[in-house]
Amino acid sequence: MRIFLEEVGKKYNRDWIFKGINLELSQGQRLAVTGPNGSGKSTLIQIIAGNLLCTKGKVAYEIDGIRIDPAEVYSLLFIVAPYLELPDDLELTEFLKFHFQFKKIRSGCSIADLPELFQLKGNERKRIRHFSTGMKQRLKLGSAFYSDVPLMLLDEPATNLDSKGMDWYLRMVESLPSEQILVVCSNRSEEYVFCNSHLDLLKFK
Repeated sequence: MRIFLEEVGKKYNRDWIFKGINLELSQGQRLAVTGPNGSGKSTLIQIIAGNLLCTKGKVAYEIDGIRIDPAEVYSLLFIVAPYLELPDDLELTEFLKFHFQFKKIRSGCSIADLPELFQLKGNERKRIRHFSTGMKQRLKLGSAFYSDVPLMLLDEPATNLDSKGMDWYLRMVESLPSEQILVVCSNRSEEYVFCNSHLDLLKFK
């Protein structure tokens, strides 16, 4: 998969959040998007995901040289963000069965394996509303890490993770398929220490 951003800009009312972003994302790329709060990190990740239109410029997607309709991109990605909620009424096992009706699970894994992989073993029958914030974050991230998609978008991925959860997060990233594109939006360097390219949004004001 490849993603092209050409002169991308976004403004609200009369104020530009960012403008003039030219970027190409290709297989195996690990991109860190940085900048202070309010610089547009979450906005940019939503534009890449196709959930938000840019004010200026364009975003294009292709696989094996064939352009993809932006309306179909949702099936090729997973996004994790603090503002995206889990269905609290479902038990863990119910949620996993529901989720993997829509996303293919990574090869070599089964739904039965996932609670242990997410450090949630023993909570299979617990409703998500009774999970701690750290448990919910591991469930969000784990569901992303074990979905077979070419593009993963992580917005502040270590939110609510303690030191043990942070170690788990970094191990999970190391296990991701080498060809997957990973974009991490964060101000915390430990969340994107593995990234091989960086985009500072302060340069696009």
